[in-house]
Amino acid sequence: MRSEPIFIAEISANHLGSLERAHLLVNAAIDAGATAVKFQTYTADTMTLNVDSDHFKISGDHELWGNRKLYDLYEEAHTPWAWHKELFELCRSRGAIPFSSPFDATAVDFLESLDTAMYKIASMESADIPLIKKVALTGKPLIISTGGTELEEIDELVATVREYGNNDLTLLVCTSSYPALPIDAHLSRITTLQKRFNVQVGVSDHTLGIGVSVAAIALGAVAVEKHLTLRRNDGGADGAFSMEPEEFAQLVKEGKSAFESIGEFNWSIQQSERESRRLRRSLHITRAVSKGEKVSLENIRAIRPNGGLPPKYLEEVLGREFNESFEMGTPLSFDQLV
Repeated sequence: MRSEPIFIAEISANHLGSLERAHLLVNAAIDAGATAVKFQTYTADTMTLNVDSDHFKISGDHELWGNRKLYDLYEEAHTPWAWHKELFELCRSRGAIPFSSPFDATAVDFLESLDTAMYKIASMESADIPLIKKVALTGKPLIISTGGTELEEIDELVATVREYGNNDLTLLVCTSSYPALPIDAHLSRITTLQKRFNVQVGVSDHTLGIGVSVAAIALGAVAVEKHLTLRRNDGGADGAFSMEPEEFAQLVKEGKSAFESIGEFNWSIQQSERESRRLRRSLHITRAVSKGEKVSLENIRAIRPNGGLPPKYLEEVLGREFNESFEMGTPLSFDQLV
């Protein structure tokens, strides 16, 4: 039986360089119903080189970060490592799971020192097989996003995780554009990944709104990851495609409803439907009748509620005789007829 999906609030760069704001985000996420709160563990220097050339800049047509130097973007967006312990402890004190995306081997070692419960590999690190190997060797649950990734590359990363003895793997369907459009979500890939790799599958959703995530849950997603900010107008590297707390709370509410609505494959009348079924039409005597009187459209009719013969027997009973007198409103049955 499927378990309720986990709802992951991604803090990312939305702390805007403020530890106080990071605390507010963690509390807002948990207040909104987040199961887990995710951070990102890197520095500008562990991500790239501080080089002023076009090769180290984001393409000019990128909607959010066009022409920005990678080093400057990561310097602005990173979560200081000195904050991690405090933020992890805050999550744990409130009953949520803290974890992070490491972006190099030193980040894995650091997160191990914090006894992180699990790991997430970001889409753009999904080809970093040495990193995946190191995380797999921790033996902890591993989530890997698949944005911008070919199936053959997923074959390799899944094989790596399993080769090093880790079978607790969840893949996330993801579209690596910011913000992403629903038409690019292709949630049918949830089934593709489930069947091809026999793993749990979730979604890392960069679209605006909750529709894509709710649909993913209906299709079997076991985890939903969304970026969270306090207010999109606050800005920041990720603000434009992040959810506000009220929206995240709505996602949790409707996501749980979607999960509950999936139900079972077997077909049976629900207990909540019993009264409605009792009110279905059936054949009733519509005026007082005497013994020997013939059944006709003048004295019987299909009306609500149930209790008499189903309406499909109407033609079969017409012309038969009543075997005694009956009052108006009596449900019709075969044992009243000759």
